[in-house]
Amino acid sequence: MLDLLKAAKAAKTAVACLDTQHKNKALLSMAAALEEHTQTILEANRADMEKARGVISDVMLDRLHLSEGRIRAMADGIRAVAELPDPVGRVLESFTRADGLEISKIAVPMGVVAIIYESRPNVTSDAAALALKSGNVCVLRGGKEAFGSAKAIVDALREGLIRAQVTPDAVCLVTDTSRESARSLMTAREYVDLLIPRGGAGLINACVENATVPCIATGTGICHVYVEATADLVMAQKIVENAKTSRPSVCNAEEVLLVDRAVAAQFLPMIYDALVTKRKAQNLPPVELRLDASAADFIKGTPAKDGDFDTEFLDYILAVKVVENVQEAVAHITAHSTGHSDAIVTQSDSAREFFIKTVDSAAVYVNASTRFTDGGEFGLGCEMGISTQKLHARGPMGLCELTTYKYVICGSGHIR
Repeated sequence: MLDLLKAAKAAKTAVACLDTQHKNKALLSMAAALEEHTQTILEANRADMEKARGVISDVMLDRLHLSEGRIRAMADGIRAVAELPDPVGRVLESFTRADGLEISKIAVPMGVVAIIYESRPNVTSDAAALALKSGNVCVLRGGKEAFGSAKAIVDALREGLIRAQVTPDAVCLVTDTSRESARSLMTAREYVDLLIPRGGAGLINACVENATVPCIATGTGICHVYVEATADLVMAQKIVENAKTSRPSVCNAEEVLLVDRAVAAQFLPMIYDALVTKRKAQNLPPVELRLDASAADFIKGTPAKDGDFDTEFLDYILAVKVVENVQEAVAHITAHSTGHSDAIVTQSDSAREFFIKTVDSAAVYVNASTRFTDGGEFGLGCEMGISTQKLHARGPMGLCELTTYKYVICGSGHIR
Protein backbone atom coordinates (compact mmCIF):
# COMPACT_ATOMS: atom_id res chain seq x y z
CA MET A 1 0.00 0.00 0.00
CA LEU A 2 2.74 2.48 0.94
CA ASP A 3 4.58 1.98 -2.36
CA LEU A 4 1.34 2.53 -4.26
CA LEU A 5 0.60 5.75 -2.38
CA LYS A 6 4.12 7.00 -2.98
CA ALA A 7 3.73 6.31 -6.70
CA ALA A 8 0.40 8.13 -6.77
CA LYS A 9 1.87 11.15 -4.99
CA ALA A 10 4.87 11.16 -7.32
CA ALA A 11 2.53 11.29 -10.33
CA LYS A 12 0.52 14.21 -8.97
CA THR A 13 2.51 17.07 -10.49
CA ALA A 14 2.80 15.49 -13.95
CA VAL A 15 -0.94 14.80 -14.12
CA ALA A 16 -1.83 18.28 -12.86
CA CYS A 17 0.33 19.81 -15.61
CA LEU A 18 -1.33 17.94 -18.50
CA ASP A 19 -3.05 20.31 -20.90
CA THR A 20 -6.62 19.75 -22.06
CA GLN A 21 -5.64 18.25 -25.42
CA HIS A 22 -3.33 15.70 -23.82
CA LYS A 23 -5.92 14.73 -21.20
CA ASN A 24 -8.58 14.23 -23.85
CA LYS A 25 -6.21 12.15 -25.97
CA ALA A 26 -5.52 9.96 -22.93
CA LEU A 27 -9.22 9.59 -22.17
CA LEU A 28 -10.00 8.47 -25.72
CA SER A 29 -7.11 6.02 -25.53
CA MET A 30 -8.46 4.66 -22.23
CA ALA A 31 -11.91 4.19 -23.76
CA ALA A 32 -10.48 2.36 -26.76
CA ALA A 33 -8.35 0.09 -24.55
CA LEU A 34 -11.37 -0.72 -22.42
CA GLU A 35 -13.33 -1.91 -25.44
CA GLU A 36 -10.35 -3.80 -26.86
CA HIS A 37 -10.09 -5.78 -23.62
CA THR A 38 -13.82 -6.51 -23.36
CA GLN A 39 -13.43 -10.29 -23.39
CA THR A 40 -10.69 -10.25 -20.74
CA ILE A 41 -12.86 -8.04 -18.53
CA LEU A 42 -15.90 -10.27 -19.05
CA GLU A 43 -13.91 -13.37 -18.12
CA ALA A 44 -12.79 -11.72 -14.88
CA ASN A 45 -16.34 -10.58 -14.20
CA ARG A 46 -17.73 -14.07 -14.73
CA ALA A 47 -15.29 -15.36 -12.12
CA ASP A 48 -16.37 -12.61 -9.71
CA MET A 49 -20.03 -13.40 -10.34
CA GLU A 50 -19.48 -17.09 -9.68
CA LYS A 51 -17.79 -16.40 -6.35
CA ALA A 52 -20.47 -13.90 -5.31
CA ARG A 53 -23.49 -16.00 -6.27
CA GLY A 54 -25.24 -17.11 -3.10
CA VAL A 55 -23.18 -14.65 -1.05
CA ILE A 56 -24.84 -11.39 -2.14
CA SER A 57 -28.44 -10.78 -3.22
CA ASP A 58 -29.66 -11.03 -6.81
CA VAL A 59 -30.10 -7.27 -7.10
CA MET A 60 -26.53 -6.77 -5.86
CA LEU A 61 -25.38 -9.35 -8.39
CA ASP A 62 -26.95 -7.11 -11.02
CA ARG A 63 -24.69 -4.27 -9.86
CA LEU A 64 -21.68 -6.55 -10.16
CA HIS A 65 -22.62 -8.00 -13.55
CA LEU A 66 -20.91 -6.75 -16.71
CA SER A 67 -21.90 -7.34 -20.32
CA GLU A 68 -20.56 -6.14 -23.65
CA GLY A 69 -23.23 -3.45 -23.57
CA ARG A 70 -22.26 -2.26 -20.11
CA ILE A 71 -18.56 -2.14 -21.02
CA ARG A 72 -19.44 -0.19 -24.15
CA ALA A 73 -21.45 2.21 -21.99
CA MET A 74 -18.45 2.60 -19.66
CA ALA A 75 -16.23 3.47 -22.65
CA ASP A 76 -18.86 5.91 -23.91
CA GLY A 77 -18.90 7.51 -20.45
CA ILE A 78 -15.15 8.11 -20.71
CA ARG A 79 -15.61 9.65 -24.16
CA ALA A 80 -18.37 11.87 -22.80
CA VAL A 81 -15.97 13.17 -20.15
CA ALA A 82 -13.44 13.97 -22.88
CA GLU A 83 -16.08 16.15 -24.56
CA LEU A 84 -16.74 18.20 -21.43
CA PRO A 85 -15.01 21.52 -20.70
CA ASP A 86 -11.79 21.25 -18.72
CA PRO A 87 -12.50 22.45 -15.15
CA VAL A 88 -8.84 23.21 -14.42
CA GLY A 89 -7.63 26.78 -14.89
CA ARG A 90 -11.09 28.36 -14.78
CA VAL A 91 -11.00 31.91 -13.43
CA LEU A 92 -13.64 31.82 -10.71
CA GLU A 93 -13.16 35.44 -9.69
CA SER A 94 -10.84 38.24 -10.74
CA PHE A 95 -10.47 41.76 -9.48
CA THR A 96 -7.95 44.57 -9.27
CA ARG A 97 -7.36 46.42 -6.01
CA ALA A 98 -7.09 50.21 -5.86
CA ASP A 99 -3.30 49.94 -5.67
CA GLY A 100 -3.20 47.92 -8.92
CA LEU A 101 -2.69 44.51 -7.28
CA GLU A 102 -4.43 41.88 -9.48
CA ILE A 103 -6.09 39.00 -7.62
CA SER A 104 -7.57 35.93 -9.32
CA LYS A 105 -9.24 32.84 -7.93
CA ILE A 106 -8.26 29.87 -10.14
CA ALA A 107 -9.64 26.30 -10.21
CA VAL A 108 -6.92 23.69 -9.61
CA PRO A 109 -6.86 19.89 -9.11
CA MET A 110 -7.34 18.35 -5.68
CA GLY A 111 -4.25 16.16 -6.09
CA VAL A 112 -4.56 12.50 -5.11
CA VAL A 113 -8.18 11.40 -4.83
CA ALA A 114 -8.85 8.05 -3.15
CA ILE A 115 -12.15 6.28 -3.81
CA ILE A 116 -13.36 3.38 -1.66
CA TYR A 117 -16.25 1.59 -3.30
CA GLU A 118 -18.03 -1.75 -3.29
CA SER A 119 -19.28 -4.14 -5.96
CA ARG A 120 -19.86 -1.81 -8.92
CA PRO A 121 -17.16 -2.29 -11.58
CA ASN A 122 -18.36 0.70 -13.62
CA VAL A 123 -17.26 3.01 -10.80
CA THR A 124 -13.69 2.05 -11.69
CA SER A 125 -13.76 3.64 -15.14
CA ASP A 126 -16.03 6.55 -14.13
CA ALA A 127 -13.70 7.55 -11.30
CA ALA A 128 -10.57 7.21 -13.42
CA ALA A 129 -12.01 9.36 -16.22
CA LEU A 130 -13.26 12.13 -13.95
CA ALA A 131 -10.03 12.20 -11.97
CA LEU A 132 -7.82 12.48 -15.05
CA LYS A 133 -9.91 15.17 -16.75
CA SER A 134 -9.85 17.24 -13.55
CA GLY A 135 -6.05 16.84 -13.29
CA ASN A 136 -6.11 14.41 -10.38
CA VAL A 137 -4.46 11.08 -9.66
CA CYS A 138 -6.93 8.46 -8.46
CA VAL A 139 -6.34 5.63 -6.02
CA LEU A 140 -9.08 3.02 -6.34
CA ARG A 141 -9.95 0.58 -3.60
CA GLY A 142 -12.85 -1.65 -4.65
CA GLY A 143 -14.66 -4.42 -2.82
CA LYS A 144 -13.52 -8.02 -2.78
CA GLU A 145 -16.58 -9.20 -4.74
CA ALA A 146 -15.55 -7.10 -7.75
CA PHE A 147 -11.77 -7.22 -7.45
CA GLY A 148 -11.11 -9.36 -10.53
CA SER A 149 -13.33 -7.13 -12.66
CA ALA A 150 -11.76 -3.95 -11.27
CA LYS A 151 -8.23 -5.21 -11.91
CA ALA A 152 -9.02 -6.14 -15.51
CA ILE A 153 -10.57 -2.71 -16.06
CA VAL A 154 -7.64 -0.86 -14.46
CA ASP A 155 -5.12 -2.90 -16.48
CA ALA A 156 -6.90 -1.78 -19.66
CA LEU A 157 -7.09 1.85 -18.53
CA ARG A 158 -3.40 1.94 -17.63
CA GLU A 159 -2.55 0.50 -21.03
CA GLY A 160 -4.53 3.33 -22.60
CA LEU A 161 -2.62 5.87 -20.52
CA ILE A 162 0.73 4.45 -21.60
CA ARG A 163 -0.30 4.63 -25.26
CA ALA A 164 -1.14 8.31 -24.76
CA GLN A 165 2.22 8.92 -23.05
CA VAL A 166 0.69 9.59 -19.64
CA THR A 167 2.06 7.96 -16.52
CA PRO A 168 0.01 4.85 -15.70
CA ASP A 169 0.26 5.83 -12.04
CA ALA A 170 -2.48 8.35 -12.76
CA VAL A 171 -4.79 5.38 -12.07
CA CYS A 172 -3.77 3.13 -9.18
CA LEU A 173 -5.63 0.10 -7.82
CA VAL A 174 -5.23 -1.11 -4.24
CA THR A 175 -4.85 -4.89 -4.40
CA ASP A 176 -5.60 -5.44 -0.71
CA THR A 177 -9.39 -5.53 -0.20
CA SER A 178 -9.24 -5.98 3.58
CA ARG A 179 -10.70 -3.48 6.02
CA GLU A 180 -7.15 -2.59 7.00
CA SER A 181 -6.44 -1.19 3.53
CA ALA A 182 -9.55 0.98 3.77
CA ARG A 183 -8.47 2.25 7.19
CA SER A 184 -5.00 3.00 5.80
CA LEU A 185 -6.50 5.21 3.08
CA MET A 186 -8.65 7.01 5.65
CA THR A 187 -5.56 8.11 7.55
CA ALA A 188 -3.01 8.58 4.73
CA ARG A 189 -2.76 12.33 5.24
CA GLU A 190 0.73 12.54 3.74
CA TYR A 191 -0.45 11.04 0.45
CA VAL A 192 -4.22 11.48 -0.04
CA ASP A 193 -5.78 14.90 -0.63
CA LEU A 194 -9.42 13.79 -0.78
CA LEU A 195 -11.27 10.59 0.15
CA ILE A 196 -14.62 9.65 -1.42
CA PRO A 197 -16.47 6.58 -0.12
CA ARG A 198 -19.16 5.01 -2.32
CA GLY A 199 -21.24 2.26 -0.79
CA GLY A 200 -23.56 1.35 2.05
CA ALA A 201 -24.11 3.11 5.34
CA GLY A 202 -21.44 1.04 7.12
CA LEU A 203 -18.67 2.09 4.73
CA ILE A 204 -19.71 5.73 4.61
CA ASN A 205 -20.07 6.03 8.40
CA ALA A 206 -16.70 4.36 8.90
CA CYS A 207 -15.05 6.92 6.62
CA VAL A 208 -16.81 9.92 8.13
CA GLU A 209 -16.00 8.80 11.69
CA ASN A 210 -12.43 7.59 11.17
CA ALA A 211 -10.94 9.54 8.27
CA THR A 212 -8.24 12.07 9.07
CA VAL A 213 -7.98 13.04 5.40
CA PRO A 214 -10.66 15.34 3.92
CA CYS A 215 -13.71 13.19 3.13
CA ILE A 216 -16.84 13.79 1.07
CA ALA A 217 -19.76 11.67 2.26
CA THR A 218 -21.70 10.15 -0.62
CA GLY A 219 -24.66 9.17 1.51
CA THR A 220 -27.07 6.29 1.27
CA GLY A 221 -30.33 6.87 -0.54
CA ILE A 222 -33.53 6.58 1.47
CA CYS A 223 -35.45 8.30 -1.32
CA HIS A 224 -39.11 9.28 -1.01
CA VAL A 225 -41.90 9.84 -3.51
CA TYR A 226 -44.88 11.79 -2.13
CA VAL A 227 -48.14 11.61 -4.10
CA GLU A 228 -49.98 14.80 -3.17
CA ALA A 229 -53.78 15.23 -3.20
CA THR A 230 -53.87 17.01 -6.59
CA ALA A 231 -51.50 14.61 -8.38
CA ASP A 232 -52.21 13.14 -11.79
CA LEU A 233 -52.52 9.57 -10.51
CA VAL A 234 -51.62 7.90 -13.80
CA MET A 235 -48.43 9.97 -13.89
CA ALA A 236 -47.79 9.20 -10.23
CA GLN A 237 -48.17 5.46 -10.82
CA LYS A 238 -45.58 5.54 -13.62
CA ILE A 239 -43.17 7.59 -11.51
CA VAL A 240 -43.47 5.29 -8.48
CA GLU A 241 -43.07 2.18 -10.63
CA ASN A 242 -39.98 3.57 -12.36
CA ALA A 243 -38.39 4.90 -9.18
CA LYS A 244 -38.78 1.54 -7.42
CA THR A 245 -38.35 -1.13 -10.10
CA SER A 246 -36.15 0.16 -12.94
CA ARG A 247 -33.02 -0.65 -10.91
CA PRO A 248 -33.73 -1.16 -7.20
CA SER A 249 -30.10 -1.75 -6.22
CA VAL A 250 -28.93 1.83 -6.83
CA CYS A 251 -28.92 4.73 -4.41
CA ASN A 252 -31.44 6.86 -6.33
CA ALA A 253 -34.13 4.16 -6.22
CA GLU A 254 -37.29 4.90 -4.24
CA GLU A 255 -37.48 3.28 -0.81
CA VAL A 256 -40.52 5.05 0.68
CA LEU A 257 -43.88 5.96 -0.84
CA LEU A 258 -45.97 8.63 0.91
CA VAL A 259 -49.58 8.96 -0.24
CA ASP A 260 -51.99 11.77 0.63
CA ARG A 261 -55.03 10.43 2.42
CA ALA A 262 -57.30 12.26 -0.03
CA VAL A 263 -56.18 9.93 -2.87
CA ALA A 264 -55.12 6.83 -0.94
CA ALA A 265 -58.29 4.83 -1.61
CA GLN A 266 -57.90 5.33 -5.36
CA PHE A 267 -54.12 5.36 -5.72
CA LEU A 268 -52.92 2.53 -3.48
CA PRO A 269 -54.84 -0.16 -5.41
CA MET A 270 -53.26 1.23 -8.60
CA ILE A 271 -49.82 0.77 -7.02
CA TYR A 272 -50.64 -2.75 -5.85
CA ASP A 273 -51.74 -3.62 -9.37
CA ALA A 274 -48.56 -2.17 -10.95
CA LEU A 275 -45.98 -3.41 -8.45
CA VAL A 276 -47.47 -6.75 -7.41
CA THR A 277 -50.24 -8.15 -9.64
CA LYS A 278 -48.87 -7.21 -13.06
CA ARG A 279 -45.29 -8.05 -12.18
CA LYS A 280 -46.32 -11.53 -11.03
CA ALA A 281 -48.23 -12.00 -14.29
CA GLN A 282 -45.10 -11.01 -16.23
CA ASN A 283 -42.88 -13.36 -14.19
CA LEU A 284 -41.05 -10.38 -12.72
CA PRO A 285 -40.14 -10.06 -9.04
CA PRO A 286 -43.11 -8.48 -7.24
CA VAL A 287 -42.44 -5.60 -4.87
CA GLU A 288 -43.00 -6.39 -1.21
CA LEU A 289 -45.13 -3.55 0.14
CA ARG A 290 -44.48 -2.78 3.81
CA LEU A 291 -47.55 -0.86 4.92
CA ASP A 292 -48.26 1.44 7.82
CA ALA A 293 -51.62 0.89 9.54
CA SER A 294 -53.45 3.41 7.36
CA ALA A 295 -52.11 2.02 4.08
CA ALA A 296 -53.13 -1.48 5.20
CA ASP A 297 -56.76 -0.31 5.19
CA PHE A 298 -56.62 -0.06 1.38
CA ILE A 299 -54.32 -2.85 0.09
CA LYS A 300 -52.67 -6.09 1.17
CA GLY A 301 -49.04 -6.17 2.21
CA THR A 302 -46.60 -6.76 5.07
CA PRO A 303 -47.07 -4.68 8.23
CA ALA A 304 -44.30 -2.10 8.36
CA LYS A 305 -41.92 -1.96 11.28
CA ASP A 306 -40.54 1.35 12.50
CA GLY A 307 -37.14 0.58 11.03
CA ASP A 308 -38.58 0.08 7.56
CA PHE A 309 -38.84 3.84 7.09
CA ASP A 310 -35.13 4.20 7.87
CA THR A 311 -33.84 1.41 5.63
CA GLU A 312 -32.15 1.55 2.24
CA PHE A 313 -33.53 -1.77 0.99
CA LEU A 314 -31.75 -1.84 -2.40
CA ASP A 315 -34.28 -4.54 -3.27
CA TYR A 316 -37.85 -5.07 -4.42
CA ILE A 317 -39.22 -3.72 -1.14
CA LEU A 318 -41.15 -0.47 -0.64
CA ALA A 319 -42.28 1.10 2.64
CA VAL A 320 -45.68 2.80 2.26
CA LYS A 321 -47.28 5.41 4.53
CA VAL A 322 -50.46 7.47 4.30
CA VAL A 323 -50.10 11.14 5.31
CA GLU A 324 -52.67 13.87 5.84
CA ASN A 325 -51.08 16.65 3.80
CA VAL A 326 -47.85 18.06 2.36
CA GLN A 327 -46.80 19.35 5.77
CA GLU A 328 -46.91 15.85 7.26
CA ALA A 329 -45.12 14.45 4.22
CA VAL A 330 -42.29 16.94 4.61
CA ALA A 331 -42.11 16.29 8.36
CA HIS A 332 -41.73 12.56 7.67
CA ILE A 333 -39.05 13.18 5.03
CA THR A 334 -37.20 15.52 7.39
CA ALA A 335 -37.19 12.80 10.06
CA HIS A 336 -36.22 9.87 7.83
CA SER A 337 -34.54 11.07 4.60
CA THR A 338 -30.80 10.72 4.08
CA GLY A 339 -30.76 13.98 2.11
CA HIS A 340 -30.25 12.25 -1.25
CA SER A 341 -33.30 12.55 -3.55
CA ASP A 342 -36.95 13.16 -2.72
CA ALA A 343 -39.90 13.75 -5.05
CA ILE A 344 -43.41 15.18 -5.04
CA VAL A 345 -46.07 14.43 -7.62
CA THR A 346 -48.53 17.33 -7.64
CA GLN A 347 -50.49 19.84 -9.69
CA SER A 348 -50.62 22.34 -6.84
CA ASP A 349 -48.32 25.34 -7.09
CA SER A 350 -48.44 25.94 -3.34
CA ALA A 351 -47.61 22.30 -2.49
CA ARG A 352 -44.82 22.32 -5.07
CA GLU A 353 -43.22 25.48 -3.64
CA PHE A 354 -43.56 24.33 -0.04
CA PHE A 355 -41.93 20.99 -0.88
CA ILE A 356 -39.05 22.61 -2.78
CA LYS A 357 -38.33 25.11 -0.02
CA THR A 358 -38.60 22.76 2.95
CA VAL A 359 -37.17 19.41 1.79
CA ASP A 360 -33.45 19.62 2.58
CA SER A 361 -32.05 17.10 0.09
CA ALA A 362 -29.37 17.25 -2.57
CA ALA A 363 -31.96 16.68 -5.31
CA VAL A 364 -35.63 17.66 -5.00
CA TYR A 365 -37.97 16.47 -7.75
CA VAL A 366 -41.34 17.69 -8.97
CA ASN A 367 -43.31 15.28 -11.19
CA ALA A 368 -40.25 13.18 -12.06
CA SER A 369 -38.62 9.96 -10.88
CA THR A 370 -35.75 10.07 -8.38
CA ARG A 371 -33.83 7.82 -10.79
CA PHE A 372 -32.49 10.90 -12.59
CA THR A 373 -30.01 11.73 -9.79
CA ASP A 374 -27.08 10.59 -11.85
CA GLY A 375 -24.04 12.30 -13.34
CA GLY A 376 -24.86 11.16 -16.86
CA GLU A 377 -28.45 12.37 -16.62
CA PHE A 378 -27.25 15.71 -15.25
CA GLY A 379 -24.91 16.19 -18.21
CA LEU A 380 -21.75 15.52 -16.19
CA GLY A 381 -20.61 12.59 -18.36
CA CYS A 382 -20.47 10.32 -15.33
CA GLU A 383 -20.12 10.91 -11.62
CA MET A 384 -17.73 10.32 -8.75
CA GLY A 385 -20.66 9.84 -6.40
CA ILE A 386 -23.75 11.58 -5.01
CA SER A 387 -22.74 13.88 -2.19
CA THR A 388 -25.34 14.30 0.56
CA GLN A 389 -23.31 16.81 2.53
CA LYS A 390 -23.34 20.57 2.04
CA LEU A 391 -19.73 21.74 2.13
CA HIS A 392 -17.82 21.87 -1.17
CA ALA A 393 -20.02 19.44 -3.11
CA ARG A 394 -23.68 18.41 -3.07
CA GLY A 395 -25.54 16.02 -5.37
CA PRO A 396 -23.90 14.29 -8.36
CA MET A 397 -20.17 15.05 -8.30
CA GLY A 398 -18.67 15.79 -11.68
CA LEU A 399 -15.50 17.49 -12.84
CA CYS A 400 -15.94 20.84 -11.09
CA GLU A 401 -16.49 19.12 -7.73
CA LEU A 402 -13.08 17.44 -8.09
CA THR A 403 -11.27 20.77 -8.13
CA THR A 404 -10.41 23.25 -5.43
CA TYR A 405 -8.95 26.71 -6.02
CA LYS A 406 -5.98 28.88 -5.31
CA TYR A 407 -5.52 32.63 -5.31
CA VAL A 408 -3.03 34.03 -7.78
CA ILE A 409 -1.83 37.53 -6.95
CA CYS A 410 0.12 39.57 -9.50
CA GLY A 411 1.81 42.83 -8.68
CA SER A 412 4.51 45.11 -10.01
CA GLY A 413 6.81 45.27 -7.04
CA HIS A 414 3.99 45.75 -4.53
CA ILE A 415 5.01 45.74 -0.87
CA ARG A 416 2.98 46.28 2.26
